[in-house]
Amino acid sequence: MMTKKPSSTDLANERTDLAEDRTEWAEDRTIMANERTFAGWMRTGLAAVGIGLGFNALFGKLEPLWVPKAIATLFMIIGIFIFWVAQRNGCAVQIRLNSHHATPVKPTNMRIISGLMASGAIALIIAIWTMNFGR
Repeated sequence: MMTKKPSSTDLANERTDLAEDRTEWAEDRTIMANERTFAGWMRTGLAAVGIGLGFNALFGKLEPLWVPKAIATLFMIIGIFIFWVAQRNGCAVQIRLNSHHATPVKPTNMRIISGLMASGAIALIIAIWTMNFGR
């Protein structure tokens, strides 16, 4: 039995299909990398908030009383800023790319996550400034 030799058009179409597949996979990998980057920035923001909270807990008796609270607040504000930058950049990338096989996190969910983290940091700032250390 004789097999038909593929034509140059068939080979060109096959190469084009493979190139399109590779491009789609690359875009999906970029989406997933963006999500990992977003998560990394959120961890960095949480670390800044944690440093602020820890500083206030360790040095809460420092005089004058407002100094440890101000330093803790500064770290928490840095954390809030990091949350905001993470969602802004993460959402911009998610909106710009098209997913093909991956299921990306929706930009709205990124905004909700960072908003909740920022709200928690704001609540901690309020608690630090209203808390009485028994003085």
